Amino acid sequence: MSEAARRESIFSLEHVHLAYVQEETRRTVLRDVNFAFFPGQQIALYGPNGSGKTTLFRCITGLVRPQRGLVRFHEAIMRTEKDFLALRRNVGFVLQQAEDQLFFPTVLEDVAFGPLNLGLAPEEARERALDTLASLELSGFENRLIHQLSGGEKKLVSLAGVLAMRPEALLLDEPTTGLDSASRDRLTEILRGLATPRVVISHDWDFLARVTTECLTIREGGLHRFSPSFAHAHLHAHPLGDEPHEHNTGQPAGMVLRKSNG
Repeated sequence: MSEAARRESIFSLEHVHLAYVQEETRRTVLRDVNFAFFPGQQIALYGPNGSGKTTLFRCITGLVRPQRGLVRFHEAIMRTEKDFLALRRNVGFVLQQAEDQLFFPTVLEDVAFGPLNLGLAPEEARERALDTLASLELSGFENRLIHQLSGGEKKLVSLAGVLAMRPEALLLDEPTTGLDSASRDRLTEILRGLATPRVVISHDWDFLARVTTECLTIREGGLHRFSPSFAHAHLHAHPLGDEPHEHNTGQPAGMVLRKSNG
């Protein structure tokens, strides 16, 4: 990748501030957030429930608007809904609950919906949907009814619907929620095989270690970088549970992003 290409972000946030008012109480969710996302990046986003992770994704995609600050897509400032529609065609957002993303009776209709919205002819959209399903090892699912799919199958179909639009980047919100171990492993291998840059929200440290290469966290409305080490897996009881924590193993110090049972 050239330096020029690396310097231009896919999207960015500049001094973004967003607060909600609930029952006459003002709660700041994002506080002066600056973030640029570049081609090739694979970022884990961690934070406690309610810390603002999903709100950050919604802000990037224009589903909520900050009180202050700018959102850019390829350096262009996003001001209107029309601007954000262009961004959403190129930055795929996979929601935490697959049911919120699936609207049509059959798998093929759902996966073809995005390409149709991009302006593809019906037969082109159908072929792209079939190709996408095949790439996720879902050939034969095209006539399946959405409501008869398992949770893991729905999750993969919702991902297929986003990938069929061939996005430049992916935002994945807790993609392993509700998945059994087999579905989780399948999703992991699919993401590992994708070159698409991505930001992944998850509390599943083992999953993050396998599908991302750098880490951010949200604390008190701010976005912070930390440096994990994915050097080893461990299984033990620990009072910190799923929280990131350090181990004194004689190796260079580093944050271990592995899920601990305890």
